[in-house]
Amino acid sequence: MRKPLAIFYFLILYAFAELVWWGYILIREQPHRKGMILGEGAVFLLLFFVGAHQLHKSLRKERKLHAQQRNFLLSVTHELKSPLASIKLYVETILKRQLEREQVHSFLRKSLKDIERLDDLVENMLIAAKIENKSYSFPKEEFNFSELVVRITERLQVHTCSTQTIRAEIKPDILLVGDRFALTSVVTNLVENAVKYSPPCAEVLVTLSKNGPTVSLEVADHGAGIEDAEKLRIFDKFYRVGSEDTRKTKGTGLGLFIVKQVLTHHQAQIRVRNNKPEGTIFEVIFNTNAN
Repeated sequence: MRKPLAIFYFLILYAFAELVWWGYILIREQPHRKGMILGEGAVFLLLFFVGAHQLHKSLRKERKLHAQQRNFLLSVTHELKSPLASIKLYVETILKRQLEREQVHSFLRKSLKDIERLDDLVENMLIAAKIENKSYSFPKEEFNFSELVVRITERLQVHTCSTQTIRAEIKPDILLVGDRFALTSVVTNLVENAVKYSPPCAEVLVTLSKNGPTVSLEVADHGAGIEDAEKLRIFDKFYRVGSEDTRKTKGTGLGLFIVKQVLTHHQAQIRVRNNKPEGTIFEVIFNTNAN
């Protein structure tokens, strides 16, 4: 991408130099029209530099998107290879060794966790592609949102730590009208993000409550938190918090993009605020009267 930018800057300088040179020649040949030539030249230069600036912004945006897509492909490759290698190792161990029944069950449970991780990744990529292509219709039905949140927190708890790290405070029998599949992705991404960016075995609090027509889902962690400047960008496609060179957490940059898009289609709001003394709280607010 550097070569096209270098060519672009060279062409800008060349065009500017040519414009100045031809302006000089015209003024020298027709000095009585100097005012008109300078005025028209100034307007042309203004339009020229405005256009060049817009083109420069587009090139920089394209360059940034290209880098994000490259990092996305690298992340997806890693996210796919890691659980696949783990599953392969467990299966090979079961086949090659005479293990106790409990050991076999333990290895199978761990393999199942990795398969669920792959399933989450594939679902994220699938729904992100459909949202991007505007081919997803968001079919809506009434379902028990409380049961969905409980099921997800219980499943993700197995992924985290030997001690209890996800604490769920779920008000029972809260009903929503929405796309069950898409909202499953929303809750999964929010809880997985909280676990991912938290210290080992730190508590993640998931709260679901209802006040009149308003349903509120909160996911709070005790991680490093998110800078205010980045809070405006975390829902962009492929965007990930921190530097690409120093980041240690896994991810594809699709999770929060999907969260925002799905919630927009459900007329729901999402707020990001700081947890005290450290960490982040994501609050999702549904208005059941809007459904």
